[in-house]
Amino acid sequence: MSSSTRRRRIVRTAVGLAAVLVLSVAGAGAWFYHRLDSNITTFDAGGVATERPPAPVPVTPGASVPVNVLVLGSDTRDDGNADLGGGEEGVGHSDTAILLHVYADHKHAVGVSIPRDALVTIPSCKLPSGRWTEPRTNQMFNSAFTIGEFPQGNPACTQNTVEALTGLRIDHTIVVDFKGVAAMTEAINGVDVCVPNDVNSHNIKLRKGLQKLSGQPAVDYLRARYGFGDNSDIGRMKRQQAFLSSMISKIQGLGFSLPTLLPLADAATRSLTVDEGLGTAMKLVDFTQSLQGIKLADITFVTTPWRFSGERVALVHPDVDTLWKLLREDRTLDGQSTGAVDQGGAPPSPAASSPAAFGASPTTLSPEQAAVPITLVNGVGTPGLAGKGAATVRAQGFQNVTLDATSGSRLRTEIAYDPAFKTAADQLALLFPQARSVEEPGAGGIIVTLGRDYHPVAATGLDAAGPTTGPTTGPTTGTTAAPSGVPTGIAENSRGADTDPCNNLTFG
Repeated sequence: MSSSTRRRRIVRTAVGLAAVLVLSVAGAGAWFYHRLDSNITTFDAGGVATERPPAPVPVTPGASVPVNVLVLGSDTRDDGNADLGGGEEGVGHSDTAILLHVYADHKHAVGVSIPRDALVTIPSCKLPSGRWTEPRTNQMFNSAFTIGEFPQGNPACTQNTVEALTGLRIDHTIVVDFKGVAAMTEAINGVDVCVPNDVNSHNIKLRKGLQKLSGQPAVDYLRARYGFGDNSDIGRMKRQQAFLSSMISKIQGLGFSLPTLLPLADAATRSLTVDEGLGTAMKLVDFTQSLQGIKLADITFVTTPWRFSGERVALVHPDVDTLWKLLREDRTLDGQSTGAVDQGGAPPSPAASSPAAFGASPTTLSPEQAAVPITLVNGVGTPGLAGKGAATVRAQGFQNVTLDATSGSRLRTEIAYDPAFKTAADQLALLFPQARSVEEPGAGGIIVTLGRDYHPVAATGLDAAGPTTGPTTGPTTGTTAAPSGVPTGIAENSRGADTDPCNNLTFG
């Protein structure tokens, strides 16, 4: 391969998170790989849950599979970040969370913004002492990052939370801090963004209009809530999506310029905390080179369907469940298949997605029953047991289901329920006829602890070939056919990466 051809391919890798995309330029020399390796910080894989959604299986041997990358923005004030973000030093929060789903064809991608105030269930997470917490229901999403008060946050806990929420297996998690944003924007000589109105609030000053921002002003643009619309996080996510789109466009347009791209790669790695799977420059390069075929026009950003719930945010069902289901099936937001068909496989069978595939008759749940918090506990230690039990439960329409990897030697399955949720517990008992039901006041939900008497139905689809055949461990709406169009709750919260940067930047 000629040097010019190789360079053109490397340049085309920009997609999703600019901090990751440009690392492919490290191929310029082994000396630079060594420098980048010394920059990269990884987090402990021991905090990642053992009960996880299954990894997608290639449709044919050697075929590509979808890739899910969780991108977190840390607002920690430690390590010099206080100069850029203000506030007191201490454990940071992750007020920015984008789940990037790269389709199996590696030509399309969707970035899903999860509101920091969204009320979710935070599953068991590891503390600095090595102890694991109990699952917590009705928690703000961004509080997962603070569990254990690790100095640099707890990305593993946030990853566990997203996997439990979506049913998607997260392949990589990346954390970027204020300093990283400032350094990367300076390395590419600024990013073109649009400020919808003059802002002078909470020590942040921005002027209205289309302009180029880098360093501190770029951080301010991404951080600012007050002074725009209703001052909510919803409008801020719109601007973050527009900013990332503009940054991707800028990097794609730079061409292969060592004086520019090498400092950018250096800046990116000095600001990243990543999982061990991306813990070296070579691993980062291999990953980014696998994304070289994605164009800006084929990237879509979407905010999870939501509504205000007091001062917090509730995720809207069934639209949010449809969103997760589309991504688990590797379908575009309008329900079209990409990877399975492009790789020569057959489209997913509607029957494989139905509750009947689990060997149980589907039930009709009220919205209140579907939202009851249910925790599936592996009381035996058999790998994947809780995930299979959760798939059975979700196939019946229950939407708020989390996993707990606690092991043990329980003989009999038990359904412990808060008296307020007895009706839902009775319906769950139909799925686990061997279980005993125990009333537990104050439980706050339903806890199903699987014992040695539980034997998952073989035809669960969890081990079927292909990423789109059969249900996975995420919530489902119970529908059996792919959507014919984009659901309203998804369409209203979507933004193409090539959208006018001044369009739809505020809320309220």
